[in-house]
Amino acid sequence: MTDLWNGEPAREWRSGPWSLELRDDEFADIAYEGRVVLRSVRAVIRDRNWDTAGLVVDRVDSSGIALTLHVHSTGLGSDLHGVVRAEVRGAGRLRVLADLESASDFETNRTGLVVLHPPQLAGSTLHVRHSDGSVVRSRFPAGISPHQPAFDIAGLAWTHDGLDVDVRFTGDVFEMEDQRNWTDASFKTYSRPLALPFPYPLATGERVVQSVEIGVSGTPAAGVDDPVTRIRLAEGPPLPGIAVSASTAPDPAPAERRDAGGAWPAAVLVELDLASRNWRAALDRAAASGSPLDVRFVLADDDPTAIDHAAPALRDLPLARVTAFPPTGPARHVSDLDAIAALRHALTEAGIDAEVVGGARSHFTELNREHHRLPRGLDGIVFSSTPLFHSLSTAQLVEAVGIQRVAARQAATMAGGLPVHIGPISLRPHFNDVATTPPPMPEHDDLRVGYGSALTDAVDPRQAAPELAAWTVASAAAFAVPGVATLAYFEEWGPRGVRTADGEALPVFDAVEALAGLAGEPGLRGDSPDGLVWAIGARTADGDVVLAANLDDRVRTVEVELPGGGFRRADVAPGTFTRL
Repeated sequence: MTDLWNGEPAREWRSGPWSLELRDDEFADIAYEGRVVLRSVRAVIRDRNWDTAGLVVDRVDSSGIALTLHVHSTGLGSDLHGVVRAEVRGAGRLRVLADLESASDFETNRTGLVVLHPPQLAGSTLHVRHSDGSVVRSRFPAGISPHQPAFDIAGLAWTHDGLDVDVRFTGDVFEMEDQRNWTDASFKTYSRPLALPFPYPLATGERVVQSVEIGVSGTPAAGVDDPVTRIRLAEGPPLPGIAVSASTAPDPAPAERRDAGGAWPAAVLVELDLASRNWRAALDRAAASGSPLDVRFVLADDDPTAIDHAAPALRDLPLARVTAFPPTGPARHVSDLDAIAALRHALTEAGIDAEVVGGARSHFTELNREHHRLPRGLDGIVFSSTPLFHSLSTAQLVEAVGIQRVAARQAATMAGGLPVHIGPISLRPHFNDVATTPPPMPEHDDLRVGYGSALTDAVDPRQAAPELAAWTVASAAAFAVPGVATLAYFEEWGPRGVRTADGEALPVFDAVEALAGLAGEPGLRGDSPDGLVWAIGARTADGDVVLAANLDDRVRTVEVELPGGGFRRADVAPGTFTRL
């Protein structure tokens, strides 16, 4: 696999039965006797917009009983220095300590340790120890919980895979959220409680000292190692169409446009912020594709009539669907009754008959939490997805795929039979939905500097990685549950695109092309046995077609069982997909 995809190799640390991987500033995959008990512990520094300051590791000290990171923060006005240490504290006990001192005044929404629990704990019994010493029996949520499943945490205990795990927290009051809302493969325990005011100040010289102590007992359950990865596919409804987001990159657009065949794109998704000066230019460029448009209006707070002036611009354009989102207020980024009513009125006045959909401009999170705000009579449900909201690691990117399946199933159930349209699907967020300051706006009416995502830090170097093609096939296999009608991957061209600004196809285009060839055909769907190997197929006029993707770092022998009992088998190289 390429360095562009993998980044810096992780460093393994072991002490007796304990092991972990050091990934930059993160203690990842903390394991006891080879079984992961915590997905991660790391120190994080968030500014007032929930952006994350860098934590630079200046030096690593390692011994048989401790691993110490000497760190300093960088960016966003932060200036913290100190240590993050993992140390063995006795038989079956490991402590992670963070001791950070601020060298300047800094406004933060969160500074301290964050603990990630593996998603395999979903549905398991959980004992929550509160700050007053009382213990309450609960569970890790099975379905994705819209709100925090546990508050006022001083300790957590559970049993999984033959091990009894007890985790104690000091230095602050902690609480838990279900990070699967953002397609993260984890439950997160963090401080400080969100009910408290934020941002809050860190004064010059102030120290943040927190610890997480992990106690483990028991014997791990025996595992089964099968050299062949087996996936059984079942026939079902047609596979979703493959759409794409309009490019937000600066002009000029590529002179030539390479399509992936007649089925692609199923639609071009264009987000139009009516408070910006160049939304009309963005619409015109998207419409030049000639494809049906999936139009997402962001309403203008200071001009409620802007939607009435914008709707006529859609006349005579091929429209797949239209929706609108308020940018602020209680329903921000969710198409509530008022937003949809304003949109419908504007479309009617403009004489436009189009499908009106609703949902969340941002993550599944907001759809999960706020779907009660959606009005009746919608023609479909929408939400966007990004795997790299909380972390930029490739491990995060890969682990998100399995959670995409969970989110898609839950969204389809929530939709109650309405088609679900997932997109934009991008590596990094296409906008900052938790910012407390206004988004950057273009200063011109044209697209000389682009718009939307082009004005934010939304570019990821892995967009050009060959492995992104395999990731996209795996992601489609996860998302394409019955009820999902379209998947909008990446942008048409540019640094967030499937093609470069010069029109050259990137490796991910091969995946888009392959998936588009299956769109609308009776689908062949199955579960991944480990979240690393996925398969998706279709029954076409030319026979069954199956795509298998391997996100592992080693060759995997994959055997796919088709409906009716046929088998197809291949060795799939790491970070690739193949047609079986």
